[in-house]
Amino acid sequence: MKIENIKPEGYVMKGVYTPAKKIDLGDSYLIFVSGVQAPAGEMNEVVTEDVGEQTRLVFEEINDILKQAGATLDNVVKAVIYLKDINDFKVVSPIRAEYFKNSMPVSTMVEVGGFVRKGSKIEIEVTAILDKQS
Repeated sequence: MKIENIKPEGYVMKGVYTPAKKIDLGDSYLIFVSGVQAPAGEMNEVVTEDVGEQTRLVFEEINDILKQAGATLDNVVKAVIYLKDINDFKVVSPIRAEYFKNSMPVSTMVEVGGFVRKGSKIEIEVTAILDKQS
């Protein structure tokens, strides 16, 4: 079994982890994307306080990571969304629906106590499957 670390061009590593793993399953690839938060500025503080903007930025980064692995958001089969405030569900859910309109992945959404990035209100991790014949 071949396992490849996926790191988009220009991605700055901030720890001992990889943004994604691509696992060769024979006829397909299984892709795990690490939890993604909105980008941070110099002081490790997110670039916007708006949860809707954070959500879109997170989905765009996930899409970039998946592209590096040869996949898209349409290949996502599972999504886990962590929210600082579960009341943000009403903002996040319609945005989630835009990005996942084709894949309709199984999902989990939970409220958490906090994130490592100051001001972060959301973190998303996904799992995708890519058929080699795609």
